[in-house]
Amino acid sequence: MIDIRTIATSGLGDRSYLATDGEVAVVIDPQRDIDRVLDLAADLGVAVTHVAETHIHNDYVTGGLDLAQRTGAAYLVNAADEVGFDRTPIADGEQVTTGTMGLRAIATPGHTHHHLSYALLDTTADTGGEVLAVFTGGSMLYGTTGRTDLVSPEDTVALTHAQFHSVRRLVAELPAEAAVYPTHGFGSFCASTPASGADGSTVGQEATTNPALTQDEQDYVDTLIAGLGAFPTYYARMSPANTAGPAPVDLSAPEPVDPAELRRRLEAGQWVVDLRERTAFAAGHLPGSLGYELATPFVTYFGWTFEFDAELTLIGDDPQQVADAQRELVRIGIDRFAGAATGPIESLDAGQGLRSYPVSDFTGLAAARAERGQDALFVVDARRDEERAAGGVQGSVHIPLHELPGRRDEVPDGQVWVYCGSGYRASIAASMLDRPGRDLVLINDDWPRAAAAGLPITDQSTTGN
Repeated sequence: MIDIRTIATSGLGDRSYLATDGEVAVVIDPQRDIDRVLDLAADLGVAVTHVAETHIHNDYVTGGLDLAQRTGAAYLVNAADEVGFDRTPIADGEQVTTGTMGLRAIATPGHTHHHLSYALLDTTADTGGEVLAVFTGGSMLYGTTGRTDLVSPEDTVALTHAQFHSVRRLVAELPAEAAVYPTHGFGSFCASTPASGADGSTVGQEATTNPALTQDEQDYVDTLIAGLGAFPTYYARMSPANTAGPAPVDLSAPEPVDPAELRRRLEAGQWVVDLRERTAFAAGHLPGSLGYELATPFVTYFGWTFEFDAELTLIGDDPQQVADAQRELVRIGIDRFAGAATGPIESLDAGQGLRSYPVSDFTGLAAARAERGQDALFVVDARRDEERAAGGVQGSVHIPLHELPGRRDEVPDGQVWVYCGSGYRASIAASMLDRPGRDLVLINDDWPRAAAAGLPITDQSTTGN
């Protein structure tokens, strides 16, 4: 019996897979921290014989090369991809067999030019190879498809047409009962639209719900392209790293930093990042530090706003929090850590004192406007363009979080309130804006509560922001 295990990376919205017949295993699209895969294989008592990439990834640094080298597995990468390392080239229609499992490559361009999906076969079946599942990478996702604009703007239209035909090919060639296992679509920006939220699907189910299968070609192309929003800037670094061949991951603990050195780094303007919960950061933090709460969105928004050549020091409640953040960051190629400090924040200030700002909600904003007048408050909307287009607080200024590092001068001194969709991005934005002369207020609230609080809501075209 073939067993498929999922290795989820919720921070990036991705999944890797290990399929085994009880003796040997194949691994699909492993993340860089391969100890999770090695531990799973050891727990199951199976040998990894093949590691397969559906495509050269744009949203994370792969662990495939490292895993293959450590286990002696064959590393399956599309023969058409020009890479800087030894691999086992595979092309459309070719099949490899290990134990009682077969893995057949199916060309599914769209997310990238050379994207492959892999049909998983049970070779003990009387038919000579019953298709049990298909690993679809960034092609067919749950209720959507992978985005097609990550290679280059010039290729987007052609790749979107290719994506349409790729998904239809999967449905035409594979049995309806075959399970679908995508790599993206669980919050990843590699999805063209949010996935359905389902935890599983089949080829037959997708045939009735996936836009590539329910719309005609031009409608699908036009709708997908019209819906493409901004994606993290660090994506530009991922494909070159994966094409060259990433170095093995290093998860050794950063060197400890004492309070005096921490203060020196802050005064020098270095990146010192506080991982604590956002309201704890607001209640007291080191001047000049940045608050990136270690929560599900952490790695995406950190990578989107981080200066990759900068020295990076982490502050955490304890060493485990620092280790968890480090694991998230190495997945997108942030390997250089200048050190870390842990413990109560009051013990780390080296006599410089702490800064703080209040936390409120949309009801608090409505009350402050009623008391002081709308013009007395400067309100920043840190959400993305597509969120803003659906409505924003009237009179607020739209500065998406990923644009804020270059637009901080647009925010005046005085009282500044900051909101987003949940409070997470607003908390990062507030830490970026925190300085003497600004009276910051973090709105730690969910966006749908803004209208319920009585705040006037207008769309982006009306506000002009």
